[in-house]
This record gives sequence, structure tokens and C-alpha cells, in this order.
Amino acid sequence: MDLDRYFIKSELIPAIVQEKSTGEVLMLAYMNRESLQKTFETGYTWFWSRSRQELWNKGATSGHFQKVVDIFADCDDDTLLITVEQTGAACHTGNHSCFFKKLK
Repeated sequence: MDLDRYFIKSELIPAIVQEKSTGEVLMLAYMNRESLQKTFETGYTWFWSRSRQELWNKGATSGHFQKVVDIFADCDDDTLLITVEQTGAACHTGNHSCFFKKLK
């Protein structure tokens, strides 16, 4: 698969991660070509850490892996939606989802 089309506008593409069984949005992270390729190759999510400037496999240290079910691109090919089977918490705080702070 030619991944270049997803990196025309930027070297990073936002990836929304959604739990397949519940539809709950778990997190948003960024992918570069290498992390997207590793995600396809392994069947588990890989991202690019903007703060650490390195690849990271979600769950490698916590054991809270994300097994990929589907990957969709939006109409402009500049955002991804990844549906997963989540093991444990998706958020580094221990919450199931990173979106737990209700503002309104």
C-alpha cells in the first residue's frame, strides 16, 4: 500500500482511536509513515511521540495494547480513524479513555 497520500500535507497525521465494541473514542495520537507501516505489519497501534521524538507501541510498557480492527481515512486523507480491541486502559492516567474531563 502506498502511504504517501496520507503525508502530503504533513509528516504527521492525526489518528483517532475508537473502541470497536462500544464506539467510545479512546484517544488521539499522531502517526508518521513508519508508525503507520508498523501498525499495518503488526496489527497493533504504533504512534509517533511528539514530546519524546520517537516511535511508541501503545501498550509496550503498560500491557494495555490496542489490536487493530479497521483503519479508515477521512475524505481528505489527512486524518485516520482506527478501531481497536482495547486491552485495559487507553489513557496513561489509568482511565479507560483519554476523554474523561467533561467541560459542559
